[in-house]
Amino acid sequence: MLWSALIFGLLGSFHCVGMCGPIAFMLPVDRKNPVKRFFQLSSYHAGRILTYSVIGLIFGVVGKSLNLFGFQQNLSIAIGVLMIAVILIPSRFLSKYSISKPIYKLVGKVKSNMGAALKKKDPATFFTIGYLNGLLPCGLVYMAVFGALASGDALQGGLYMAIFGLGTIPLMTTAIYLGNFLKGTIKQRIVKAIPVFVLIIGVLFILRGLGLGIPYISPSENVLIEKIAAQHACH
Repeated sequence: MLWSALIFGLLGSFHCVGMCGPIAFMLPVDRKNPVKRFFQLSSYHAGRILTYSVIGLIFGVVGKSLNLFGFQQNLSIAIGVLMIAVILIPSRFLSKYSISKPIYKLVGKVKSNMGAALKKKDPATFFTIGYLNGLLPCGLVYMAVFGALASGDALQGGLYMAIFGLGTIPLMTTAIYLGNFLKGTIKQRIVKAIPVFVLIIGVLFILRGLGLGIPYISPSENVLIEKIAAQHACH
């Protein structure tokens, strides 16, 4: 399932450019010194990936606690159904129950701190902006968090989110260098493909939870039990 994290990041970065592009374009990078600019952008991406990894660790711990009660397969099915529901339910209905609303105050503080960081040009500026950027609400991040939760392990959850973050780097970096380089029609087609991919991943999570005995896609319950036992034995 780690491949799904990478593809989430690669495809989701088209969404990221639209949502976080203004922040990326405003980064006070050194346009004259390529080497310095490279390290500045690396620091920015490192901050984002650290935030994603920490979020993945937290939700991986939650998933692991659910595994201890034997809910791993049911959790995988529930997450798959939730992913599909988020795509199929009309957005105007979901907007009434946006999970971002309870954290508006937190988001306000994040944006305020980010604005202050954008005015600085010290070595920690880019890492700080990236770290704060990772805390902003994003639908694609929520989808990746579902994957971290279903991983059922803290390290796997952190790794899942880190790979998701790595997947966003190529396009985000290109956008910072070149600005809005994609033509509208191409960008629209790719954005339309994202929900299709989320649906496919949702189906894969459901199949994983059903334990149909299909190698790599839907391992049997005994295989999952042996895997969990091996993880606990290592710890």
